[in-house]
Amino acid sequence: MRREKLISNIRNVPDFPIPGIQFKDVTTLFKDPECLQILSDIMYEMYKDKGITKVVGIESRGFIMGPILATRLNAGFIPIRKPGKLPAETIEETYDKEYGTDTVQIHKDALDVNDIILLHDDLLATGGTMKAACDLVKRLHPKAIYVNFIIELKDLNGKDIFDPNIEIQSVLSL
Repeated sequence: MRREKLISNIRNVPDFPIPGIQFKDVTTLFKDPECLQILSDIMYEMYKDKGITKVVGIESRGFIMGPILATRLNAGFIPIRKPGKLPAETIEETYDKEYGTDTVQIHKDALDVNDIILLHDDLLATGGTMKAACDLVKRLHPKAIYVNFIIELKDLNGKDIFDPNIEIQSVLSL
């Protein structure tokens, strides 16, 4: 029943950001206090026993649930951003996505070998953005990496591009 409430509150936006893309807008979940609480509770239950030390959120919608989840898990929050947005020394990864190419960056000193990382973003489609984020995080050699999405678009097979040893979970599979 809780997941059905979330699904019924997702807004579908046709032809955004380009023609042919059916955009799943999760901002409608964030504006509804009950949906926001449901998301927080479900994701906390998924990761409460994993020993997460840092939640890494991907710009920009990963910056919403990421800090909420970090607070609940008693973990730190680390942003992954587009170029030119982080003030200290960064490392970066360039990747292809459904409708172009992009680059993401993380502070070079954001993580260490003792960290257990939860990478979070709103949506898994083809997986390019999260794969680039995962590759960035791997370069900083944390102890473990988990990957989480609010929504997985199963028909696009985004999980297929990830290392099979990385646990990938979504709150909703559509």
